Amino acid sequence: MNGSHLSVVVDLSPSQWHLSSLHQPYPLDLGSFVSQLLAFLNAHIASRHENSLAVFGAFPGKRCAGDANSFPSFKMVDSTMMHNIVKQLENLNQDSAVEEAPSALVGALTKSLCYINRLTLEFNASTANATEGLEPLTLSDPRILILSVSPDQTASYIPVMNSIFSAQKLKVTIDACQIYGPETVFLQQAAHLTGGSYIYLERRDALLQYLTMTFLPPPSVRHTISVPTQDKIDFRAACFCHKNIVDVGFVCSVCLSSFTKFPIKTLQRLNAARPSLPLASASQSRNPSAPSTPLKTDGRASATPFRSGETPLGPGGLPHSGNINVNGTPHTNGAKNGLGSSG
Repeated sequence: MNGSHLSVVVDLSPSQWHLSSLHQPYPLDLGSFVSQLLAFLNAHIASRHENSLAVFGAFPGKRCAGDANSFPSFKMVDSTMMHNIVKQLENLNQDSAVEEAPSALVGALTKSLCYINRLTLEFNASTANATEGLEPLTLSDPRILILSVSPDQTASYIPVMNSIFSAQKLKVTIDACQIYGPETVFLQQAAHLTGGSYIYLERRDALLQYLTMTFLPPPSVRHTISVPTQDKIDFRAACFCHKNIVDVGFVCSVCLSSFTKFPIKTLQRLNAARPSLPLASASQSRNPSAPSTPLKTDGRASATPFRSGETPLGPGGLPHSGNINVNGTPHTNGAKNGLGSSG
């Protein structure tokens, strides 16, 4: 049995962690979170010698990746994690702006997928499949754990869905844990579509217990134990026009993009760019001696054509009732009601 690879994406938004430390009745500050996270990472390393680890930090407006090859012992895990977190937070304080940028959670997720893809290529290069042209192999139980404290960013809906599709192709399981704030729609969908677990912490003081009991076992052994699952899944999507999460909208049947309102302006532009159809009666207008198109009455065409000035006939060759005068004799277009045209 090969080892299990674990990539951890950590949301390190200073403002959200400050709010988490003030939230009652179970406050959780960044220092306590890091200490419990390090215990969880050390437990993963100690579970099997072949297990590998990579940590990606999502800071406001940027992401930071730790070198996964620098984790041979517990001491290096602790020192490397703390050094990188303190360094990035100091850089944020020096470059602080008036408004804090959103957390680069999607960027860290994309980077972790690229790292797993690189490990997959290196793994296949060392096997006989690369030389014999066989189907490439995948890593044993690759997974990504997302620890988030930020709410959903509707503008990142498309990158998140692209990351989910890439994870499905690489057979990567995405686990998500919402530590603080409202429940996230995108992380619920990511965990459900990739076969992972989504947990919303109700008691943040028991973070280590949640991590150990839910996310420490690899996906290959989770079906043999009782792992917490999602009670409900929010499948709402973000509209492409306003980037808002909508309950009811209009969906394009071609690209599956959703809109809050019916895209009438788009249809008007497409209709204006559509080439005009040729008129069927253009040739007949140039040749007035040609017979006109037969009348259609009750869904059937009249068998007898008529010219201008003649009485049009109805079904069966009889004159139409609207063309019979008061005396009972048919009249032409030039004499109505049995009277000649006046002056």
